[in-house]
Amino acid sequence: MAAMPVALAPQMHIVSVQTGLPTRVVEPERTRLIAVATPPLSETVLQHRLRAVLYYRTDDAPWEEGIWVKESLGEVLCFFPEIAGRLRRGTSGSWGVKLNDAGVRFQQATVEVTMEDFLADQGRNEAALAPWINLSQFQGGGYAIGVSCTVLLSDPLSLARFLLTWARKHRDMKAQNNIVQRPMMQYMAYIQRPEICSKRVRSFPIDSVAADGTNAQTMLFRTPGGYETGDLRALAAACINRASNELRVDRPLRFTLIVAPRNSARGATTVETAVTADDLNKGDDGQNLEATVWDELGLEELTLRGVKPVHVSYRIVGGGDEGIVVMMPDGDGFLVAATVPK
Repeated sequence: MAAMPVALAPQMHIVSVQTGLPTRVVEPERTRLIAVATPPLSETVLQHRLRAVLYYRTDDAPWEEGIWVKESLGEVLCFFPEIAGRLRRGTSGSWGVKLNDAGVRFQQATVEVTMEDFLADQGRNEAALAPWINLSQFQGGGYAIGVSCTVLLSDPLSLARFLLTWARKHRDMKAQNNIVQRPMMQYMAYIQRPEICSKRVRSFPIDSVAADGTNAQTMLFRTPGGYETGDLRALAAACINRASNELRVDRPLRFTLIVAPRNSARGATTVETAVTADDLNKGDDGQNLEATVWDELGLEELTLRGVKPVHVSYRIVGGGDEGIVVMMPDGDGFLVAATVPK
């Protein structure tokens, strides 16, 4: 009896690779400092990334939408220059984010699978949908917008604010028809001859993209005000302890603590690496922390083309067998994301 054929992984086709440029020039040499308390900055820390993928169900997703997405992206990058920033290492070993106007990579792609089938796959490789900023159209209608960046460029709260601001700008520009004030000739070929978009820059199986995020889980906590800088290591340890207990995983032997600035464009990010088990023992069990969920960031309300997303995936990925704690100032306290390996 002949062997059953093995199902092939769906193909992804990149049809456009562009650069989303801020519409205003960033001041020369503007840099956000990354203060590494315990250098050097390890490769594991550099591998930790934020990834957001939002799925929208529509009858079609015309490529004109990609024009609007790119134009509104350029407007909102002026207010979030760190998203288009470049991580730089100085000659003395110091680190920083160069806030420039070089832009961010923006891709448009098609995927040879329906959105329903892709979402039904528990092992779906969402890394393929968010290499940078990506607009992916599924077979049969529906599309996904994916965004990915290192945690040293943007923290989860700042990235959520960027996405929400981008959606509002996108909606407002379409409502006011501001796009007609821009040089449209560069886009007319795509509108008048949509078959151009069927041309492919490159194609590859989705499962050929290195999967990430499957070996880590994140819990969110809110803290009351009053924490001093000296308390943050113990607070981070308490978050790791509670996350490990509630997710029923082994407590990591070490983790990295990242404290985001109040001003994501001008403040300094603080990084403490090699926080060990001894530090974890100084933290309590975290039962006094208020657990929260990603939904509170509001991405489920991020409306595009008049519809809300049918599914939102938002997570911290990468990092191997180490944990990571990201503390984000929020009001008088902190929003804390504690990520532990499975």
